[in-house]
Amino acid sequence: MPLARSLSMTSLNGLPQWEDEDLPVEDLLLFEISWEVTNKVGGIYTVIQTKAKTTADEWGENYFLIGPYFEQNVKTQVEFCEPPNPAIKKAMDTMKSQGCQAFFGRWLIEGSPYVLLFDIGSAAWNLDKWKGEFWEVSNIGIPFHDREANDAVIFGSLTAWFLKELSCQFDDKPSIIAHFHEWQAGVGLILSRSQKLPVATIFTTHATLLGRYLCAASIDFYNNLDQFDIDKEAGERQIYHRYCMERASVHCAHVFTTVSQITATEAEHMLKKSPDVVTPNGLNIKKFSAMHEFQNLHSMYKARIQEFIRGHFYGHLDFNLDKTLFFFIAGRYEFSNKGADMFLEALSRLNFLLRVHKTDVTVVVFFIMPAKTNNFNVETLKGQAVRKQLWDTAQSVKEKFGRKLYNALLKGEIPDLNKILDRDDITIMKRAIFSTQRHSLPPVTTHNMIDDSNDPILNTIRRIGLFNNRTDRVKVILHPEFLSSTSPLLPLDYEEFVRGCHLGVFPSYYEPWGYTPAECTVMGIPSVTTNLSGFGCFMQEHVADPAAYGIYIVDRRFRSPDESCNQLTQFLYGFCQQNRRQRIIQRNRTERLSDLLDWRYLGRSTGLKMWMHIYELCNYFGPCPALIPV
Repeated sequence: MPLARSLSMTSLNGLPQWEDEDLPVEDLLLFEISWEVTNKVGGIYTVIQTKAKTTADEWGENYFLIGPYFEQNVKTQVEFCEPPNPAIKKAMDTMKSQGCQAFFGRWLIEGSPYVLLFDIGSAAWNLDKWKGEFWEVSNIGIPFHDREANDAVIFGSLTAWFLKELSCQFDDKPSIIAHFHEWQAGVGLILSRSQKLPVATIFTTHATLLGRYLCAASIDFYNNLDQFDIDKEAGERQIYHRYCMERASVHCAHVFTTVSQITATEAEHMLKKSPDVVTPNGLNIKKFSAMHEFQNLHSMYKARIQEFIRGHFYGHLDFNLDKTLFFFIAGRYEFSNKGADMFLEALSRLNFLLRVHKTDVTVVVFFIMPAKTNNFNVETLKGQAVRKQLWDTAQSVKEKFGRKLYNALLKGEIPDLNKILDRDDITIMKRAIFSTQRHSLPPVTTHNMIDDSNDPILNTIRRIGLFNNRTDRVKVILHPEFLSSTSPLLPLDYEEFVRGCHLGVFPSYYEPWGYTPAECTVMGIPSVTTNLSGFGCFMQEHVADPAAYGIYIVDRRFRSPDESCNQLTQFLYGFCQQNRRQRIIQRNRTERLSDLLDWRYLGRSTGLKMWMHIYELCNYFGPCPALIPV
């Protein structure tokens, strides 16, 4: 993995210094281990997927990813092939001969990295034995009812077994580096270290387990980091065993990294160890040859979103779509952690400001947050059907009108516009107008929610009264499902949807990095983030005036919730006051920041040389440190 430029070489003092031309790439094998290899669960999938090309370019045939085998994912993402390294093939054959299924191939993403996938189900018969071995090594007991933790034990045991079979084939070279992501992969690290395998280990936490739970409980987390009784809090939330797995992984690893400075501070208190390295996350940046190209994409996809709006608000479309702004929030449905609670409150205040100042701007806000549903909302589907019917009617009348006009002009006549439409045409148009009448308000959700009465977003909408009334200048649409170009409602992929919007709003309270505002930035879409997100802190550190570049940073650390909400409201209201030309200029400035988030940029000053330093650091540390007392 290309590490961040923010890592100082002084943190690796006392180790041999390598020159670029001396780096023996062929003598190193790099394995990256994660539960999210070919298996999308959250943001780690994006991290691994986006940096695969840069890492594969740097490491070539010596870079491998290890993850779990799920047939539904593999069918569409992996092309099977034979391992290029005979040692890897031999290690896999040994495991297969003892009843464990392992699959090798290329992951069909940019860079086409090699992947080794273990079938968890095929090895489940070993679970009790492996849990016993893990207990002997770490004194961490895994409850039988925690499916995720049990899967982590199987996955980790298979990983450690593979690394053992592989490393025993080498007397000296090649050397092995294993990079583990998150606690689900941590068991493999702990077992590798306890078995004293000649493997250099790195552990990256993208968010601490306990931190996520505490923030979700609406606790003043960041101002009380040193006050928590960690063991008590983990026990009360019934995640003590997971917490111990995470903490043991951190303390066993040769090198411990995290993705942002805010998470580094959190890890120091939650996991009782400061990271050796902070490695900001990046993205694969595809630059357009001409600046106006991404502006054209914005215009094209905005028109697609406007078509959806025409159907959704049929009968209530009394606002000017050319003066309508599209805001959105997207991500995991974590109501408080993702800042949806503050966003809704700010929208209520924004609605008041827009109405008081009698502005002609309308704001339509999308909440793209997956929740449990049982189908599309009938009223929403009807809206799109009505829109399509109106379009077909208009096209039919237009064609008939055009034919009569054409014939009249051929004869050298100016047609009588009162006669060019006959009675049937007028009747068709009147019926089309009557079909747009509705006696209910446009729905605030596109789907039927399974637990409607207890849904926090819907309950907040009821409390603040944003029901898409005609008088509301802020309209709300909850889309409780990931976007897809095959959807009958909003046929856009997430990237296309983001490009069509005007502003992404992510006022998160707990966001170790924050890929959603980063993705907005590289697509030239302004966004709102906070100084409690890794992305927000990164931008504050690297950009003198983030707001001038379309990165609005809400202070959620040193202000009260009400003050933070007022600040967010002012950001939103100020954005609404911009004219079209100002928004175009701002999008250009936002897009210029994309180089800051390019994996190639983040790895330029470190790259392969840093991996060599890490490997030397691992050797320098020597034997596995004692496991934490649990």
